[in-house]
Amino acid sequence: MLDPMKVTEYANALYRTHGDAAEVEAAQRERQHTDAGEPDQAADWRRIRATIRERRGALQS
Repeated sequence: MLDPMKVTEYANALYRTHGDAAEVEAAQRERQHTDAGEPDQAADWRRIRATIRERRGALQS
């Protein structure tokens, strides 16, 4: 499992790279790991996705 600082770093990098599509990208990666039977990695991507969602909400305020 990624520590909270790494989750934030990954979320920020994904958002810089993909913009508003970053949350979709994180969801796809989460699904890939879920389908591959990798629950820890899927949980990391779920946390990254949630961080992106929080960031987008803050930017829209």
